[in-house]
Amino acid sequence: MAESESDFNADRTRTSSDDAALWRRFRGVVGEDAKVSTLQKLKLTGHGPDGFSLHISNLLPPDDRRGDALMRGVWRIGQQRMEMAPGDAPWSLEMPSRHFADRVHRFGWLPDLMAQGEDGIALARALTDDWIIRFGKFNGFAWRIEPTASRVWNWMRCGPGLFEMGTPEERSERIDALSRQLRYLAEVIDSAHDPKSRWMGAVALVAHSLCLRKGAGLSEALARLEGEVTAQILPDGGHVTRSPAHTLSSLLHLQTVEEALIRVQRPVPDWITKWVPRMGAMLAFFRSGDGALDTFNDGDESRAELVEAVLSRLETPPRRFLFAPKSGFQKIERGTLRFVLDCGEAPPRPFAEHARAGALGFELSDGPARLVTSCGYSSEVNVDWQAAVRRTSAHSTLVLAGRDSSAFVFNDETRMRAVTGPEGIAAKRLEEANEIWLDAQHAGYKAAYGLLHRRRIFVSGAGDRLTGEDSLVRPVAQPMSDDKKGIPFEIRFHLHPTVTAHMGREVIRLVSETGAIWRFKTSHEGARLERTAYLARGVVDTPEQIVLAGFADPNADGSQPPNCVRWAFIRETPA
Repeated sequence: MAESESDFNADRTRTSSDDAALWRRFRGVVGEDAKVSTLQKLKLTGHGPDGFSLHISNLLPPDDRRGDALMRGVWRIGQQRMEMAPGDAPWSLEMPSRHFADRVHRFGWLPDLMAQGEDGIALARALTDDWIIRFGKFNGFAWRIEPTASRVWNWMRCGPGLFEMGTPEERSERIDALSRQLRYLAEVIDSAHDPKSRWMGAVALVAHSLCLRKGAGLSEALARLEGEVTAQILPDGGHVTRSPAHTLSSLLHLQTVEEALIRVQRPVPDWITKWVPRMGAMLAFFRSGDGALDTFNDGDESRAELVEAVLSRLETPPRRFLFAPKSGFQKIERGTLRFVLDCGEAPPRPFAEHARAGALGFELSDGPARLVTSCGYSSEVNVDWQAAVRRTSAHSTLVLAGRDSSAFVFNDETRMRAVTGPEGIAAKRLEEANEIWLDAQHAGYKAAYGLLHRRRIFVSGAGDRLTGEDSLVRPVAQPMSDDKKGIPFEIRFHLHPTVTAHMGREVIRLVSETGAIWRFKTSHEGARLERTAYLARGVVDTPEQIVLAGFADPNADGSQPPNCVRWAFIRETPA
């Protein structure tokens, strides 16, 4: 994925109409303003309960950097920012984009502000009160299902500081506003188009029953959440989107519900005690050497302390394994070397509407040093960037004829593009003595070009060297092509922003900020460095990528160049 400097700056010069068009294109139906009927408006009127019978625990450590910035009036979402007078609300002015406004209205920033001491708590309450005055009755944009569910969850995470402080009138207004939104969620949750809305709505309604209704409706709320767990969590504990970050957030929600049930001395359902350790094991599988997460699919690095906070709550250490067949990942660990290969197909609809075409992409790290990755993802970065990194070229894998290895199919119902395939994706693993082989392939290019992409990985010894081979193979059963013209291909290795690449005559030297140094070697001529993008740290970083380009013979068996490209990463510094 190569981008020009103008691409990185484009969002700074967009008009409001440009922004609206991008929002409609990349958010589809779920981005449309919510609407309420006359009957629903009547149900939203009235007062809420007198107070809380329980406050859910905020299990995550705060982001002190964000909290400090908010105290100074700096609001930053991805690559966009607003600088306000300290204490002013961002919604008092026109916000930079719909995406920016969407993230602000979710109140994910509230716990970070609350953690800034008494002044932070006072500012958090003042901003919430201002939001209630402006948007608390109803607002089509702010009251869409997923932002509303996220907002009430974040408010309840700050329960004591938000709802137990201030004048009686202020506390009553906040509880009324919270109850109004929760009643609205209960009315509209069954109409939710997307899985994120259904999941967050189910979690919020369980909290509603426990915190404000003294357990009324708890059985129904837990049954709804159980249904979402069944639909969205795979048997090995991974999220159906195959996203490490979604596994993290889903596990956190279940742990919070479990902890609340224990505190009110209600039985914890068997399905929670069954899924929590499985999801914990899958989360540990995706934990990189720096303590944060791999960035596969719809996932970012996540702060290492968040991952640790969730894993530390498991009753027993997470089970260790190197192959996740349901989630579709293979892992090699040797010494400090860590390699994870994506060898799974896209999830079914509607989960595929944020999925990636990254078949046989991988992440490589050396202890805390991230070396090779993908372009990553962040929910903070604008929606067009989120869409761009779904493409095959945004992953460390082979791209044939500039095409994606999976198909993007438009869904008329949701107005989103869903990923399907690729066909024939599979991986085999062989371990013998001190050697590990992975042999994986997919048929994503077979229909168009008659070729399979095969990727073989070999690691031996202490993990000082990882050898790879990418080949384009015409199956024996496939008729020979009459067109003998070479098919252009590129093999991309996206480097992490903490890596500096130095091009040499025979090797590319990779120097990590951690001090780890590796060399990249290949038998293929014409290796080059290009600028790429990396989203997984919440902004658009611009690191480099290694690119190997050539032209494939459409009738070759993949055993020799140009259809066979060999490469290796070799450690230069002692482990």
